[in-house]
Amino acid sequence: MNTFVFSRKPVANLLIAVLLCLGIHASAKDINISSRGAVGDGQTLNTKIIQQAIDECSQSGGGKVIIPAGKFLSGTVVLKNNVTLHLEENAVLLGSTDVNDYTNPDPFTDGLGIDVGWALLAAVDASNVTIEGKGTINGQGSALKAKQIETDTRSESLRWGRRPFLVRIVRCNGVKVTGVNLQFAAAWTSHYFQCKNVKIEDVKILSHGVAHNDGIDIDGCQNVQIARCDIQSGDDALCFKTTSSTMACRDITVTDMRLKSGHGAIKMGTESMAPFENIKISRCYIYDTNNGGIKLLTVDGAHLRNVDISDITMENVKTPMLFRLGSRLSVFRKGKDTQQLTGTLTNVTVRNVKANSSKVTQLSPPSGILITGVPGHYITGLTLENIEIRLAGGGTAENARQAVPEAIDKYPEVKTFGPTIPAYGIWARHVKGLTLKNVVFHLDTNDVRPAFICEDGQDITLQDWKLPETTGGESIIRLENVEGANISGVNAKGQATSFVKVEGEKSKNIKQGKNIEPSK
Repeated sequence: MNTFVFSRKPVANLLIAVLLCLGIHASAKDINISSRGAVGDGQTLNTKIIQQAIDECSQSGGGKVIIPAGKFLSGTVVLKNNVTLHLEENAVLLGSTDVNDYTNPDPFTDGLGIDVGWALLAAVDASNVTIEGKGTINGQGSALKAKQIETDTRSESLRWGRRPFLVRIVRCNGVKVTGVNLQFAAAWTSHYFQCKNVKIEDVKILSHGVAHNDGIDIDGCQNVQIARCDIQSGDDALCFKTTSSTMACRDITVTDMRLKSGHGAIKMGTESMAPFENIKISRCYIYDTNNGGIKLLTVDGAHLRNVDISDITMENVKTPMLFRLGSRLSVFRKGKDTQQLTGTLTNVTVRNVKANSSKVTQLSPPSGILITGVPGHYITGLTLENIEIRLAGGGTAENARQAVPEAIDKYPEVKTFGPTIPAYGIWARHVKGLTLKNVVFHLDTNDVRPAFICEDGQDITLQDWKLPETTGGESIIRLENVEGANISGVNAKGQATSFVKVEGEKSKNIKQGKNIEPSK
């Protein structure tokens, strides 16, 4: 008879592993901060109690730290591995108004050269962190500023950096922020730096009252999904940055957003050292925005490429679009990065955009779209398709010959190129492979500036344009030092001295197909 002998060691090891897993699961816990003595009266400082609850929860294997109904005052608290901060309905995590109650988990310098990074709620080098619930995180930004300036005598441009961000998530993997209300930050509202696998959904942001109230800042993050958020911000609403050269903003999808901004609604840059690539943004409603609707800016060495933006509606937006490749070449991580060479802006598509520009804008008179590289560095492969924009009009013959500064190393902003742009519709400079298809402009009043100007361009395509009837202009289209252009399907009724005016000794290979030209 055969005798079978089983080794006990593998069985024992398996049993130990199972027991360990069960033990970890059993030890995971949910902690209501009230059970640890937190007081939700809006005046008692609960920082230590909340932090101890987070630490205990993480050390026991993870779980939820619950903020119940009430106003729980706090300074900086830091989320740890496997912890969910759950804010119940009518719960408020309330930021202290004393800047000394905050710490800086990851210092850096912003695009204006200011040292920043303090925060109310942070997570650093953690995995599986979540912020959820129907409650609110409120930074009391205006009250904090009012108290700060009683003792901080520096200029406002310097002292604002000491104010805390509302939420800062730094180098984390597995981040979820869902359902919560983020309100009245003292600086940026939410900043995600070099994180992977991030999901931000159904978040409502109401943050204005002090300077630099960005809504969502995605800074060198990868595998990010953002959906159904409602942002009303004093500064940029949805902003992509790369304040470090070591990690790109990559593989990002954004859908179904409502955006109201004191500056830019959808923005890439200004901080722009590592690439922005493989980013898709769609189905966004932008309204009451005091600067740009879509602003894609790379000025510190970043390669901005493979970006697709579609199905965007804008209402009461000052300047619908700005595309800028520049050579500011700033460095934001002191001692950790070095200055880079000028980057690239290539393979970008923006389509299905309908915009109503504000009647009064930072440009006078208003213009629709600005596109500019710098000498020797061209924006390449930019496609704008199915674009419809309404503008106030009012441009004069003098405006039509306005020179636009290069501003090679300056902060990239619409007003940097103002106060006047010589085209009412699209002005482009230092571009290659620019494709503009199915473009429609409307004007409330006559504008004698050209609808389109290109300076220093190659391989320019204008196809199927519908332009308002204007009178008194020198030309409808002006090309200066353009090598290769194909203009077809342009409907330009009205009166102008010429339809296409070609200038510059480098201009050649300008082709016109079937167009409806204005009378002379």
